[in-house]
Amino acid sequence: MKVGIANDHSAVELKNSVLKHLQEKGYEVVNYGTDTTEAFDYPLAGSTISKAILNKEVDLGIAICGTGVGISIACNKHKGIRACCCSEATSARLTREHNNSNVICFGARIVSTELANDIVDAFLSTPFSNGERHNRRIQQLAEIEDRN
Repeated sequence: MKVGIANDHSAVELKNSVLKHLQEKGYEVVNYGTDTTEAFDYPLAGSTISKAILNKEVDLGIAICGTGVGISIACNKHKGIRACCCSEATSARLTREHNNSNVICFGARIVSTELANDIVDAFLSTPFSNGERHNRRIQQLAEIEDRN
């Protein structure tokens, strides 16, 4: 599986830690984020990771900013992206299983390195359940996107 990771300036240290964790687990990781603490706006990072997923450069994405909220909003501005901001592993697992989310977001000021790795592991190891009720709801989300 090929995973993209993006971040703003507040999340460089956590991004590097998560990137290393993923590489140690054998994932191919593409870094779309900044590697410096100079100002780098989360909407740009969110847009970059979203476009990479939509263009099939990567399979799933990880997006990190200070809280995870801003970057998740930026990701969700892209049609076809289902980004979820999580601060624990259960929501990360369930957003893959029920919502077929393709981006997991969290905050460098909110979660520890250990918790970030748990969130990422839960997200990446959980398949979409592909059940009728989940497919119906994802289709409803796509219809809302189309109308708006």
